[in-house]
Amino acid sequence: MTESRRLRPFGELEAAIMELLWDADASRLVRDVVFELQPERPLAYTTVMTVMDNLHRKGWLTRKRDGRAWRYSAALTRESYAAQLMNDALESSTDRAGALARFVEHIDADDAKALAHALDVALTQRRGRAKR
Repeated sequence: MTESRRLRPFGELEAAIMELLWDADASRLVRDVVFELQPERPLAYTTVMTVMDNLHRKGWLTRKRDGRAWRYSAALTRESYAAQLMNDALESSTDRAGALARFVEHIDADDAKALAHALDVALTQRRGRAKR
């Protein structure tokens, strides 16, 4: 999912399916997802199939044929999805610096350290590319 369009947060069932696939060690058939969502979510096979097909059409899932069925996997990581949501929120602000300042006021110390490290790594990589 590389296009730059505004993201809509997942609906409740979409989020449950994405969480399951993000946590999965391998691709899943629709019937696997239906089984893994139960008993907390007793859903019809066709409901789950439709939602997974929609997620595929939107670019969130990839799929490969497995006999007459499809095997689905997440097209991007949970972290990439979260980063895209944060970027969309930042782009919606008329004061990006102010939005960033408010964001860092509300994160805990561990997240602040992780953010500082990520910024340091990103800036170092940019400087390295600029020298080439």
